[in-house]
This record gives sequence, C-alpha cells and structure tokens, in this order.
Amino acid sequence: MKIIHCADLHLDSRMSTHLTREKARERQAELLHTFEKMMDYAAENKVDAVLIAGDLYDTKKISAAARNTVREAILRNPGITFYYLKGNHDAESFLDALEELPPNLKLFDKSWRSYPADGEGRVVITGVELCRENAAYIYDQLALDKDRFNIVMLHGQEAERRSGDGAEVVGLRNLRNKGIDYLALGHVHSYRCGELDARGKYCYSGCLEGRGFDECGEHGFVLLDIDVEKRSWRQEFIPMARRRIYALDVDITDCMTTADIGERIRAALAREEPSPESLVKLVLKGSVDVECEKNTELLGKQLEDQYYFLKLEDQSRLKVDYGAFALDESLKGEFIRTVMAASYLREEEKAEVIRCGIQALAGEEPE
Repeated sequence: MKIIHCADLHLDSRMSTHLTREKARERQAELLHTFEKMMDYAAENKVDAVLIAGDLYDTKKISAAARNTVREAILRNPGITFYYLKGNHDAESFLDALEELPPNLKLFDKSWRSYPADGEGRVVITGVELCRENAAYIYDQLALDKDRFNIVMLHGQEAERRSGDGAEVVGLRNLRNKGIDYLALGHVHSYRCGELDARGKYCYSGCLEGRGFDECGEHGFVLLDIDVEKRSWRQEFIPMARRRIYALDVDITDCMTTADIGERIRAALAREEPSPESLVKLVLKGSVDVECEKNTELLGKQLEDQYYFLKLEDQSRLKVDYGAFALDESLKGEFIRTVMAASYLREEEKAEVIRCGIQALAGEEPE
C-alpha cells in the first residue's frame, strides 16, 4: 500500500515579500502546478491515499483557481482517498464550496476520528484537529488497536510550549507507547523525521514549495510504502519543488575592493551551484577596513540576471585602524580623529560615519 504524506502547501500564498508583482503571480501559479505534479506522481505510481496534514491553503479567502485545482484533483482520482486535516491557516471556505463531499475525501474534527485505509482495516488512519479546548484531554482519549498499522495525523509545533503563530503544540511524549507506527505531522516547513518510541516514527513532510529565504533546501513530500502482509514499511522523501531557495553567507573579511568581494561571492556560489531557476540570497559577513571600496549595488547588478531572483544583503562590519590616523596631518586624519572623540557615538556608528566621510572626501557618493 502506497501513501503520500504532504502538508503546508499554503496554496494562494501571496509570495510578494521579495518578488515583483509579476513574479509573485508566477510563483502562486507554480505552487498550484507543483500540487498537480504531486497528483500526477500519485496516479502514475498507483498511490492509494494522500494525507494532507494541515495548511492546504494560506488564507481564509481562497481564489477560485486554488479551490478548483484541489477539487478537480480529488474528483479526477476516485481511486485515491484523500485525508484532509485542517491546520491553523485553513478555513471552511474550500469545503463550503463543494456541493457535496466526494466519497474519497475524508475529514477530521475536534475529536479523534479513525478510518480503515486498506479495505480490511489492517491500516488505520486516525487524526484530530488540535485546539485550546481539547489540548488538556485529547491525548488520553486516543485508543488504537495495536494489532493494526496505525497512522496518526496532527498539525502543530512539536514543542513544550505554545507556538507563537497560532498553531497548537504536538506533545510527542503524550503519544509514546500508544501503538503509533507513523505520526504524520504538519506545520514545520522542512522535512524532519525522528523516533517516536520503540515502535513508531514521527515525520514532518515539510512544504511542497519554499516561499521565502527561511525555507531553503529541498522541498516535496513523503512516500510511505507499506507491506500489509509483513507489517513492514519504508519511507522516502520525494523532491518536487519547482524552484530551490538558497541563503548563503559570504565572508568578506579583509577584502579591499568590490572586485575582491565579487571573487568571494563567486566562490560561495560555486560551492552550492544553484541553478538559474533558483532564488538566492547572499549575505555579506565578516569585517572590512573602513577604506574598503565596496559597491553592493554593482555586485547585485552583476549577478541578478543569473538567477530567477537574487537578493544581496550586507551584514558586514567596519573596522577602523585608529592608530594609523593618530598623527595623520591630512583633512582625512583630522576628520577621523574628530569622529573618534565623539563620546555620544557608539563604536559601530563611528565606523559608519568615518566610512561615509572618507567616501565623500574621495569625491564618491556615500552608500
């Protein structure tokens, strides 16, 4: 028996934090297309069930395109059973738009609900929507037949305290020794898997597509392949994202020119080899001399056409060799000594003022 575990699709996400309006719309369409690709994979590989462990949508107001894409996927694949557990971003509007519930769509609510998944009840899928009202008692009410292969679905943050974004906490310690074979989780946007107890594992499938620079790396879904007769199983992460997101730190310590910094950037990119289809953020780190000639606008222009989207962020620090200017009788030396004596400025502020002043004295426009 083959089962797909996915979560956090966030269809209809605006995608507008960094992108232009045109590319944001393109990325929205790509999210829908990646969902369709996953369903094509399911059909081609004779998948029996798709578990959607929360946050199918990103907003309470769902577009017709996003609503119809999911609806058609369910109706077009009557041989696949969909198990949909709402997350903290989901709303009822998707279900309200259905004239009637398709027979191959199974839902969960605020109490535990179980479904036999293989026709004979040897594989059982159980889930509940966590909320503040049921948090105190819900784990005590979970009763599983330990002779079955038990999959449990939940959406929330595996943590000891409440999440800051409205998601509930998944208490792993409260789920141990309950007879769970596979705990299918949603809410964490990167693939993560670990031991639940001697019998079972827990797994976050991650999101299908990374949406921002806090969602780097490969994204896709998990494929479970269960041998019902032998009561054995294996899982495999299937990459599916249209684009990959990279956030790379570039140490520019001791660079003195824009060309020097460009070489460091190219070396960092060569190590990771992002494709032209990627979204890339480069973060300049380290410390450079206050007289370093650094033109980040030029560096960005040199690289922006190489990738789908590129962002260059300068987090480097300035260092000033104050001793080198202590006896300098030039206007530059006098300026630096004056700034150094300004007790109302912090050290990092002094360095920034000195950098801008040196650029102005050289006839350049300070960045």
